[in-house]
Amino acid sequence: MAKDVKKNTKAEIAAPKKTKKRKIVSLDKKKARAGWFFVLPFIIGCILIYIPVIFDSFIYSVSEVENIRGGGYELHFVGIENYRAAFFDDPNFAQTLVKGLQQLIFDVPAIVIFSLFMAVLLNQKMMGRAFFRAVFFVPVILSTGLMESIEAIDISEEVEMGEGEKSATAEIVSAMDIEVLFSYMKIGTGLVEYVTQLINSIYNIVNRSGVQMLIFLSGLQSISPAIYEACSIDGASGWETFWKVTFPMISPMILVNGVYTIIDSFTSESNLVMTYINGVYGSGSNGNVLSTAMAWTYFTIVILIISAVAALFSAYVFYQRRDS
Repeated sequence: MAKDVKKNTKAEIAAPKKTKKRKIVSLDKKKARAGWFFVLPFIIGCILIYIPVIFDSFIYSVSEVENIRGGGYELHFVGIENYRAAFFDDPNFAQTLVKGLQQLIFDVPAIVIFSLFMAVLLNQKMMGRAFFRAVFFVPVILSTGLMESIEAIDISEEVEMGEGEKSATAEIVSAMDIEVLFSYMKIGTGLVEYVTQLINSIYNIVNRSGVQMLIFLSGLQSISPAIYEACSIDGASGWETFWKVTFPMISPMILVNGVYTIIDSFTSESNLVMTYINGVYGSGSNGNVLSTAMAWTYFTIVILIISAVAALFSAYVFYQRRDS
């Protein structure tokens, strides 16, 4: 027995002890975990608050409300009847939807191009650069709250009056002025109307370009100055540097700003379609379910537009590779 005990102890001493290897977590994984920690409150709130509201909204859009005596109501499933009534029974919803989508298609390129242009200018070294950046961001602050409510009231009055009764004093330039300017340039009427609408909407474009301008500025400042020095040594002009270096490097920001601008236009209080839907909501007993169907229709169309824009731009977005 004593010999066996000695053999066992010798074997235990001779055998190497197994040490547990600690898993080395990379810095990127640590940042990813920290990111999930910061977005966790939003995820919890989305699951507990937003998703139930969205589900109830969809149930309303395919139901009919019956008020019960003594208080309360009952929902009766009607399928796509509310959607059919929105397009065929309401004479103004389809026209308002088309005008809203046309305005959306017009606003997004104008805002993205203007914010990119101003970001490139404000990224140059000049005296008072911080002051000018603040000046262009001030309209974003002023356009919230009271100013946004006043603009929404103006939009609702425009919807009630009709497009033909708009005051001519609200326009900076008319189509006739642009037509005279381009009369000898062989330019079609479509471009004339687009330029006219662009000039008349300059106030709205400037007000809604502040956030996009800051995003572009952050992207421009993340480009290494060594790249521009190499371009200068190679003899590249400013125009070539912009299209060969600056534009590809900030292409992810163009995608982000495009999606952000679409969502911002969709959720704005001055949105033409949303203003009309809010008016339908308070119009009568069936207005709540009818407006819900209209909102879901508009929401689906906007989601399809965002998906198309993201799919189109993702094929041309340049992502800088980092050395591992």
